Amino acid sequence: MNHREQLAEHLAFLTELGVDGVSRDPRWRRAASGPDAVGRGFSRAGGEAGSPAESLEDIRTDLGDCTRCKLHTLGRRQIVFGVGNPKAGLMFVGEAPGRDEDIQGIPFIGRAGQLLTKMIEAIGLRREDVYIANVIKCRPPENRNPEPDEVASCEPFLFRQVGAIAPVVIVALGTFAAQALLKTQEPISRLRGRVFMYCGARLIPTFHPAFLLRSPDRKRDAWEDLKQAKALLGA
Repeated sequence: MNHREQLAEHLAFLTELGVDGVSRDPRWRRAASGPDAVGRGFSRAGGEAGSPAESLEDIRTDLGDCTRCKLHTLGRRQIVFGVGNPKAGLMFVGEAPGRDEDIQGIPFIGRAGQLLTKMIEAIGLRREDVYIANVIKCRPPENRNPEPDEVASCEPFLFRQVGAIAPVVIVALGTFAAQALLKTQEPISRLRGRVFMYCGARLIPTFHPAFLLRSPDRKRDAWEDLKQAKALLGA
C-alpha cells in the first residue's frame, strides 16, 4: 500500500468515527518523548517528587512466571504484562489477552488491537506514546471472561502498574475492565459518557474495540470518549 492509499484509508476511518475537523494546535499532534514534553498530559513521571517510585521493571520481575492462579495450568503460553511509554499520560486497560496476544506477548495486537491503534492515532498520538495493559495478564481458555479468583490474583499488579506510570487519564476498554477498576456491576452502556476518579487519574470507560468491530455504529460514541480523554490530558 502506497502513502496515498494509506492516507485515504486513514481518512475513511476518521470519517467512520465521526471526526468533523482537526486542530492546528501543535499540542494536539505533539508526541511525548519524556517528562519534559510540553503539556503534562502527554507524559509524566511516576511517583511524587522526592519519593522513590516502583518501576515497571520491578513489578514485572515480581510477577515472574506467575503461578498465582489456575490460568497457568489452562494453556496460557506466556504472560502479557503491558507495553508502551512508562511515563505515559494516557493509559488504556483492557480485559485479558487473546490468542494473538498470548502468542506474541504484547497486548492488543489482533484485529481489536489494530482498531485501538487507529483510535489512538485519531487523537494525534502513537501506541508508543501511551501505555496499554490488561486487568488479567494471562489468556483465559477460549477467551472466556476472567473468573473472580483470577482477577483477585492478578489485579494487584495492574494497580501497581498504574502507580508506577501515574497516568493523567485511564481509558477502560469494555465492560469487564470498567467493572473491575470501578468495582461496580453497571454495564458499559451506563458507565460510558462519565468521568470517574481512580488512583489520582481520571478514568473514562468506553466500548472495547472488539465490540466496535461487531457494532461499528457505536464508533462515534467511542470517538467522543477519546476526545474527552485527549482534552483531559491538557487540562
